[in-house]
This record gives sequence, structure tokens and C-alpha cells, in this order.
Amino acid sequence: MGSQEFSPSRLSRPDLEIQFRQAVPLINSASKMEDANSQSGLAVPEESGIARNNRFLLGTLAAGHLVNDWVAGTIWLVAPAIAASMGLGPAEVGLIIAINGIAAGFTYVPAGIIADRTRNSGLLMLISFWWVAIGYFLSTLVPGFWLITLFLAIGNMGDAFWHPVATGVLVKTMPKRRAQVLGIHAMGGSVGAEILAPISIGVLLTYFDWQSSLQIITIPAFLMGLLFIVMGPRITSVSRQSIRKEKLAQVMQVWLTHRGLMMIGMMVLYNMSLFAILSMTPLTLQQRYEMSVFNSSVLFASMLVIGTLFQPFIGKLSDMVGRSQPIIMTLLFSTVFAAGAAWFEAFIPFMIALICAVSLLTAVRPIILATAVELSEQSESTTLGVVFSVLDGVGALGALAAGLAGEIDLTLAFFMAAVFSIFSIVLYLASLASSKGKKCQVAFDDR
Repeated sequence: MGSQEFSPSRLSRPDLEIQFRQAVPLINSASKMEDANSQSGLAVPEESGIARNNRFLLGTLAAGHLVNDWVAGTIWLVAPAIAASMGLGPAEVGLIIAINGIAAGFTYVPAGIIADRTRNSGLLMLISFWWVAIGYFLSTLVPGFWLITLFLAIGNMGDAFWHPVATGVLVKTMPKRRAQVLGIHAMGGSVGAEILAPISIGVLLTYFDWQSSLQIITIPAFLMGLLFIVMGPRITSVSRQSIRKEKLAQVMQVWLTHRGLMMIGMMVLYNMSLFAILSMTPLTLQQRYEMSVFNSSVLFASMLVIGTLFQPFIGKLSDMVGRSQPIIMTLLFSTVFAAGAAWFEAFIPFMIALICAVSLLTAVRPIILATAVELSEQSESTTLGVVFSVLDGVGALGALAAGLAGEIDLTLAFFMAAVFSIFSIVLYLASLASSKGKKCQVAFDDR
């Protein structure tokens, strides 16, 4: 006999009640099992897919940051090599680095606005790799100090274009982990700019002139540009925001408040401190301590390892305890150690103080970025563009100031770094005092 099709109409009311009472425990049991799986860390398929996409995004963008900053980060040792090949001094070294930073500063805000207007962020990242590779390669083919400096700056603008695009995607995609994901992204850039770049260019400068060395260094950017032709389309922004004049004015209005201006001043002085130390360190190691280019490049990279490794951890800590205490304590200790680098002449005490100062200044950067995003809490890529313009555009003047001081005595460059750092604390405290007396769009996140 064939099976009969089930129909609720064939069941009497008592039968339906019995079926219902039997089904309820099964439903409750299934619900409890789902809750238990959730509590034990078993993600539902949708959440698991989101986690995989986030890991892909974070890993890809950290790798891209590494490659772009690898090329751009060679400037710290290429600039002294260019100056040496032309018989120039610390002032010209500082000038090359400062012009690079100022050129980057002009790029960040337009890049942020473009990133906020488009969903195809991967295409913008693809453009940045070719921009970097071509700009730096052309700098090796032109004659004269000013043309070389111009094309180096153009290449650095391509690297600058990457930052608000990539960081904007990250903070939009993972808003509850801002400082941590910015720390991981920053760690990729730090590995490229402050570890791989100095070591690789140091090795190459030992055997080749600066032009051939820089041409070889551009190869990873060309390769990543080819790879992103495939990977780029997978990277899209969470939301497409149309940045009109009114909204851009609203973003800028936040920074024109007393609190915003104090934060701008703080970020400028913070980065001037970092640029002052980094720009004069290779020259100091080579001139005062008579080190080779390779040995100075290894030490330059080594002194940045600690800060680079601690960026995601200190970022995560500030996500939990708030921004103020980590920023103040880190800048305070960096001031002390920068002053120590200026004071000590013996090599070992000098290097210990230098390593501590640079590590602290490097580690605190993602917290400062997260604080800036929370000050505005809108148009993240545009906000980060403003922040990067302030940090690298205006802050790069620290390299020029250090270079001019280095013409008198290289020790003065490290003393200036300590002064910049202590005044950055003063302005940060002023911004905190302002936030207590006035409500902004978003709380300062001292949770």
C-alpha cells in the first residue's frame, strides 16, 4: 500500500495537541544546542564567512602596505646616499625627506575623498602600486638634485594615496576593532618601511650606486601591481558615501574646534619628533661612529622592531582601556629617551636610548590614528586623509629642522625630537581639557 500524504485536516484536535507537546521539547533542545555552540565559539556559517573575509582583507592590506612602504621607506638611506654622491650635507638630506613628506601631505585628503566616494577600493590600491613603482624608478633616470627630489616625491605620493584608502576600508569593515586593525595594518607598513627597506637598500648600496639599488627595490611594487589585477576586484568598501562640499565642511569643522586644533598640533609635534630622529640616525651612525652603510642600515632596522611588533598589542590595549593613558605615557617616556640619545656620546647608551625612543614613537601611532577617527566619527577615509596630511605633510618638517640643526651638531637633532615630543603631550592634555568642557560629535573614547 502506498503511503498517504500527511494532512493536518486528518488529525483531530487532541491529536494536534499531542503532536505540538511532542514538538516543543525538540525545538527547545535545538535552541539550547545552538546557544551552546554560540557560547563555545562555534560560529554560524554566515559569521564564519565574515571572519574569513575580514582575515583576507586584513592580511591582504597589511601585505600591500608592506610592499608600498618598502619602496618608500628606502628614503631614509637613499637620501644620505644621494647627498654623498653630490657632496651635500645634513640640510639637503633633511630637505629631501621633508619635500617627500609635504608631497604626501597634498595627496592624503584627495585620496580620502575619492575613497569615500567609491566602492571599488581595490582599483584604487592597484593604482597606488604602479604609481609608487613608476615614480621611484623614474627618479633614478633624471639628472640633478631638484629633479631627483621631485620624482622621489611623486613616487611617495603614490604610497601616500594607499593609506587613507586602505585604512578607511578597515575601520569601516571592523569598526569595533579600530585600533587593533590599524595596528596590524601599521605593522605591515613598519615591517616594509623600517625593517625590509633599510636592510635591503643597505645591502644593495654596498655593491651598487643608489640609482641601481632603487631600481631593484621597485620590483616588489611592480609585482604587487600585477597581483592586484586579480585580487583588487575582491576588495570593496562597506558603503559608498557621496562627499559633498557641505559634508566635507562638516568634517573640517570638527578639526577647527579648539579641541580639533589641539589634536592637530599634537599630531604635528609627535611626527616631527619621529621624523627628526629617523632622518638623522643614519648620518649619525655613519659620521659620528664611522659605521658602514650596511651596518648602519641593520641598526636602523633593528631599533624599529620592538615598536613594530607592539603596534597591534598596544592598539588592542587602548581599545579596552581608552586612548589617553597609553598616549600620554608613551610620549612621556619617548621624550626622556630622546633626550638621553642627545645626552649620551658613548655608543651603547646612545643606542639604548635611541631604540627606546623610536620604538615608543612607532608603537603609539595606531592609537593616535584611532583617536582621530573617533573625533570625527564620519567619512573615515576623508578623516584619515586629513590625519595623514597632518602627520606626514606638516610633521615631515621635523626632518628639515633636524637637518638644519645637524649642520651645527647632529646631537641637536635628537634634542629637538625630545622638545617636540614633550610639547605634543602639552597639546594633547589641552585637547582633553577642551573635551571635558564641550560636547563634540562623538565622545573621546576614554571608556
